[in-house]
Amino acid sequence: MPPPASPPCALYLVTPPLSAANARRIAEAFAEALAATPIASALVRIARDAAGDAKAIAAPFIAAATAADCAVLVEDPRLAARIGADGAHVAGAEAALDEALASLKPERIVGAGALRTRHEAMTAGEKGADYVMFGEPFGAESPMALDALVERVAWWAEIFEPPCVAYAGSLEAVEALARAGADFVAVDGAIWDAASPAEAARRIGHIIEAGAHT
Repeated sequence: MPPPASPPCALYLVTPPLSAANARRIAEAFAEALAATPIASALVRIARDAAGDAKAIAAPFIAAATAADCAVLVEDPRLAARIGADGAHVAGAEAALDEALASLKPERIVGAGALRTRHEAMTAGEKGADYVMFGEPFGAESPMALDALVERVAWWAEIFEPPCVAYAGSLEAVEALARAGADFVAVDGAIWDAASPAEAARRIGHIIEAGAHT
């Protein structure tokens, strides 16, 4: 399966770690967001202690995403096929990426994140990752400063073909990253913590569109 394509820039939604305690609430917010604005991809994160319930937890997300033409990824490549996800998002450009590529390609998407250096990002791209992600706080020691992240995204967009996902830690970062050339802008708390996830998603969609056309 090829990576999702929604040029020139699209929304990539990241869930908090999901468990039986919060999955229903987040799934409802996810459905509202999907109905409000196009979302190209979603990283559905299963809490470590909820792996045994992963299929049940992910099911409403996958159903809603399939109806909205949104690709669903999970962090554990071993879960992807078992629960019917479109692929996996792994940390780094070493063994975990190698294993995911070997087990999931070409049928499913494999993305790489937690790439702290340019060299790591280039390695992931050369190995065949369907996208690289920069700036995310999960799977990494600490998030990148916005100015450094904008520079990294612009560098990648100018030189390399695989899509780039840029994590926006704030609404202010969304437009800057879209303007820098990100193919996808990833958001999390801006949706889940909002009084209206649908309105937040709609607003972010408009910001991304404005930034991508600046």
